[in-house]
Amino acid sequence: MKKISILLLAVLSLGISFTSCADDAPFSTAAADDNPRILDPVFPDRVNGELPVIANISRDANLGMNLTVTPADYTTVVWFLDGQEAATGTRLDLALKAGTYHLKVVASTGAGKSTYREGIVQVNPLAGDPWAATVASERIIAPGTTARLYGDNLQNVTGMLIGSHAVAGIAYVPESGCIEYAVPADIDEGDYRVVLTDAEGNEYGANTVKISKAALVVTGANRANANAEWTLTGINLENVASLTIGGQTVTSFVQQTAISLTLVCPALADGDYQLTGRTKSGEPVRFYAAAGITDACTVVISSERTLWEGHHYVSWDLSDDNPNKTFNLIGQDVFARLKAGSTLRIYYSVAAEAEYHQLRTTTGWWNDLPGTSVLEFSTGGVKDVVLTQEVLNHISEQGGFLCVGHGYYVDRVTVQ
Repeated sequence: MKKISILLLAVLSLGISFTSCADDAPFSTAAADDNPRILDPVFPDRVNGELPVIANISRDANLGMNLTVTPADYTTVVWFLDGQEAATGTRLDLALKAGTYHLKVVASTGAGKSTYREGIVQVNPLAGDPWAATVASERIIAPGTTARLYGDNLQNVTGMLIGSHAVAGIAYVPESGCIEYAVPADIDEGDYRVVLTDAEGNEYGANTVKISKAALVVTGANRANANAEWTLTGINLENVASLTIGGQTVTSFVQQTAISLTLVCPALADGDYQLTGRTKSGEPVRFYAAAGITDACTVVISSERTLWEGHHYVSWDLSDDNPNKTFNLIGQDVFARLKAGSTLRIYYSVAAEAEYHQLRTTTGWWNDLPGTSVLEFSTGGVKDVVLTQEVLNHISEQGGFLCVGHGYYVDRVTVQ
């Protein structure tokens, strides 16, 4: 027993000795050739391939962030906004104009090892600020042309910069709530931030525009009707020499300008076809889509006939004199030529900022069309309306056709 007691005392003394040694002399495994790691903050993962929003602030608040990295003694940190170096070090503190920014932070060691995090920063305008939203494809523009921006409080804009280029010829268009401006003729291709100014010299962010000198088709290329006129819109389209679809090449156009191109679609059966083109100088025609800009696109040839195409916002919360109170852009004369039994298709998309989304189809007197109902939704889709003789009679007798409701865009209306 005496020997056991002595042994226990010896073990206890040894444990105390180890504890004391650990308290007095902490050690670290981080070394100069270790892989760098960003410990904090944790950026969310991508959702459906899209970068997460990591900050959502008003333009009167700075973008602030503290980064914790390891090995701290051997790691350098560089912050990038839209691909340009914006700051260095583990502390970020930036004042930004309203807009959407791509933030990337890179942590590197002297051993040539690095890691990064990235996400979207949303900086919101204040109430009363001039602000330009993105409505459709108006932010893809060509040098030396006239372009538009849509948004809020644009009547207060007296000046504009695209990057470092001063813009001339700014005019407010009350009917559409937009400003028209002359794109500088000497500006190079690329993406540029837009800054709006008012009479007092205050500056307001307005996101970005893309300058392109390519023959670029922006809208109209996603579908067509065989043996019918087909209009494509975009920029620099006066340079297009030919378009090829379904193995058939078209070199003669009904009408051709810098911003539109009308041709007769070849006689093709319903289906999906690849569309390509060549310019007069032999370069490929480019096509804009949600996935980016490519040298080819898919066209759906369909027996559906397009009555209207665009991106028209609808909200019954707006005043009666606002053109976005309703969608009323298809005249009674069009419906007078349609046959009973045809199907009207309304392609719509949501306005993400709206608190609810509801669509109704009515006559010009706001009476629901016979056989239709209120549609509530959270994602884009298609609403079908069967044009019975009763429906056509109501449209004829009650002032036409309307799409009403709140929180959505009418993108296309067809008939089949």
